Amino acid sequence: MSEPAARTSAAGGTARAGRIRRLAGPLTALVAGVAAFACVGAVDPAEPGHYPVCPLLHLTGLYCPACGGLRSAHAVAHGDPAAALGANALAVAGYAAGALLWALWCVRAARGVRWSGPRPRAVHWWALGALTAAFTVVRNLPFGSGLVP
Repeated sequence: MSEPAARTSAAGGTARAGRIRRLAGPLTALVAGVAAFACVGAVDPAEPGHYPVCPLLHLTGLYCPACGGLRSAHAVAHGDPAAALGANALAVAGYAAGALLWALWCVRAARGVRWSGPRPRAVHWWALGALTAAFTVVRNLPFGSGLVP
């Protein structure tokens, strides 16, 4: 009678090991993301000397699309979404998109569905480039001062 029980527990152990193996990628990505946000959260980018200066801002006085991204990540790490949006709204949208893709990856991995991520077409890349360019232009114009970090 103990033989079927042994098979059941062995099958359950194998299934559990398979699920852990499938979730290894998403969990590794989660650890890396949390570590990155923890590092930026621990070292305030608003204090001079901790991070390099944006070369575009330093040389031209223009804000690049990433300017304020570290301050935004610092605010996210400290649970301040308003400050994060004020520092770099595009970066916050990127963090949200990354979190959504990560969640989809986890769900598919837990279900055993192989997924290599989204497959953007050329139109998606062009739209992302246009959005980034528009964000950059608007934040450098007088009426876009609300987007300046």
